[in-house]
Amino acid sequence: MRKLKFLRRSMMILLFLGAFYATFGALTNVSAMDLKNGISEKMNGAPADQKPYGLQSERVVSLSKKSLNHQKAETTYISSQQVKGPETLEEAIDFEQYPSATVMATGYTAGVESTGKSPDHPQYGITYSGVKVTRDLYSTIAADLTVYPIGTILYIPGYGYGVVADKGSAIQGNKIDLYYPTVEDVFAKWGKKEVEVFVVEKGDGSLTEKELTALNETEALQVFREQIKKS
Repeated sequence: MRKLKFLRRSMMILLFLGAFYATFGALTNVSAMDLKNGISEKMNGAPADQKPYGLQSERVVSLSKKSLNHQKAETTYISSQQVKGPETLEEAIDFEQYPSATVMATGYTAGVESTGKSPDHPQYGITYSGVKVTRDLYSTIAADLTVYPIGTILYIPGYGYGVVADKGSAIQGNKIDLYYPTVEDVFAKWGKKEVEVFVVEKGDGSLTEKELTALNETEALQVFREQIKKS
């Protein structure tokens, strides 16, 4: 008898739960699977300290990877303010790679004191090669043409690049003349010095204004151009 009552009571409970579930689903249009998915989504969006351990661990690992990637990107880039480039031609170029020679170098101008020509002379400031004298990134210099033909490029420490464009009766053997705009510049900036020069390129006996201009407009060396002109 008790067993029969227990079975009846159990059946009533099951019928009640079934009716409740059917009524709830009809009113809310939410299934058991929807409830499960909703709980899962809510847990994924919850703060880390409110999630089950497994979800917390997955989130922590994900953030760790992002953090490592960010740190790696930061170390890839270096501020331009921390990169210091060469300040002189000697620092930028290894002139030791070129053959060298010791010469006596003096300074000269385009004036009467050096060339015998005054400013009203038709050839004033015109070198033996035909180009105009210039103090620039590549300056015009005079040399013994049997030693350094027209077009030869020398690097003279303390002066810069010199292109052989002229000659002189007093410039024989291992002697060169470096062009300066004024006599004052000759005495103040150079005078007369024995110096080791580097033969960057041997000339072929000719030099044009176009070639000289191209040398002075060498893009990679423009940072040093004003520095050389003022030296």
